[in-house]
Amino acid sequence: MIDKQKILDHICYTELVYERINKKLKTNLSKGQIESYLLKILNETEVNSFSKIGKNFYVINRMFKIKITINSNTFRIITVDKI
Repeated sequence: MIDKQKILDHICYTELVYERINKKLKTNLSKGQIESYLLKILNETEVNSFSKIGKNFYVINRMFKIKITINSNTFRIITVDKI
């Protein structure tokens, strides 16, 4: 079972991921804006839309049309993709 609250409590970012997120989403958001946006999406996504495959969590939110990939060991955001 996936512990959504644990993911929310430990989520973190690398410097490079901010650029990757802006590139993939075709935006120019600040670090704070990216963190707020992804936290909002993660909070509003039902736990049944979280899955763990291999070493990653995948969070799919159809309302925001986004898939977030999170490392399951470090809780670090790896990338986001439009869906």
